[in-house]
Amino acid sequence: MPEWRRSRRDVNPERALAVRPPRHTKPGRIAMPVINRIAEFHDDMTQWRHHLHANPELSYQEQETARFVAEKLRSYGIEVTEGVGGTGVVGVLYGSRKGARSIGLRADMDALAIEERNDFAHRSMNKGVMHACGHDGHTTMLLGAARYLAETRNFEGRVVFIFQPAEEMGGEDGGAARMIREGLFQSFGCDEIYGLHNWPGMDVGTFAVKAGPMMASGDAFEIEVMSTGMHAAQPQKGVDVVMTAGHILVGLQQISARNTDPLDAIVVSATQIHGGDAYNVLPNNVTIRGTVRAFSPEARAAAEPAIRRIVEGIGFSTGAQCKVSYVQQYPTLINSQSAARSAEAAGSSVFNRIETNPPQTMIVEDFAFMLQDRPGCYGWIGNGPDDNGRILHSAWFDFNDEVLPYGASYFASLAEARQN
Repeated sequence: MPEWRRSRRDVNPERALAVRPPRHTKPGRIAMPVINRIAEFHDDMTQWRHHLHANPELSYQEQETARFVAEKLRSYGIEVTEGVGGTGVVGVLYGSRKGARSIGLRADMDALAIEERNDFAHRSMNKGVMHACGHDGHTTMLLGAARYLAETRNFEGRVVFIFQPAEEMGGEDGGAARMIREGLFQSFGCDEIYGLHNWPGMDVGTFAVKAGPMMASGDAFEIEVMSTGMHAAQPQKGVDVVMTAGHILVGLQQISARNTDPLDAIVVSATQIHGGDAYNVLPNNVTIRGTVRAFSPEARAAAEPAIRRIVEGIGFSTGAQCKVSYVQQYPTLINSQSAARSAEAAGSSVFNRIETNPPQTMIVEDFAFMLQDRPGCYGWIGNGPDDNGRILHSAWFDFNDEVLPYGASYFASLAEARQN
């Protein structure tokens, strides 16, 4: 367990703990403390996290995880509602000072369909399922903040603790969109909402946040190329759908290379191509599937008609019949200016280092749906080195327990800082 410097929130100097120097800080930057009370139950949080890691559940199957969360919240005296958006759990806590403001704090709970390759004691006990994205750590950090805030209630208004299912499912079928459809904000009310994600490769004690677009939108496409099949030795007797598909694959790259402003990033990636059964037969259909990632609404909106235009033109030139299906899945994750400033301020009271202009990522996140509905902010919390497979969605991933007090303290600091 790491040691922490005495927090300004402590009034008893005998309870003060020394802070360990950060591994990487800018010259002259003073390391700030996590909340001392949260550091005191770091071992408890580690046990919770290991329990969750050993018992992972897929999207909308988080029954045991939700039960564990609900029991913890009730034991702290927090009002609990279960079954929100399927298996979601929502807790409501009122502060010691009256106020009308309500702040939402969100963590995701689901795991991935990956067979874990780690061999430590808390490895997954559910075959083919593991917490390869660190949602076990996210849930634990929010539970830690809930425990501390329930003990102190040193805030105005109320805090809404949102434990979301099915983040990995994503899109309109995912947990964020479903919770919103089923009345999350109407029933519980949130003037603003905050979330975070662990970030492998970023130092422990570091927090990254920026106003505006931070994570990309994500859409899916499927292209069917159809004709009559024929012998590979007689291609003149039909239309070669494999060749047509090849032209389409190349043509799609003109969207980012020639159809989009070079300063407005977009990625069009064909990730699957299926067709054919024999080496000497040209098939009658080929299917291409892929994803489109963008930051600006304009670039995103232009992608679908561009794909349709390219496919239609190439199909016309070869004589193949082509069909395009396009589904918008994730909006761009856009942090509001005011919430980003609040996140930076809260983070500055906890973390050793704040990155206020981190590189954007084409990775998507369904917290973006919540930010479409409410102002708020999403940030990244350093998870330490990413070597030896400690990367997101890896069979060797494991959330870094050293990070737990940082995240819990950040969530708690957000709540304590809010005023009417």
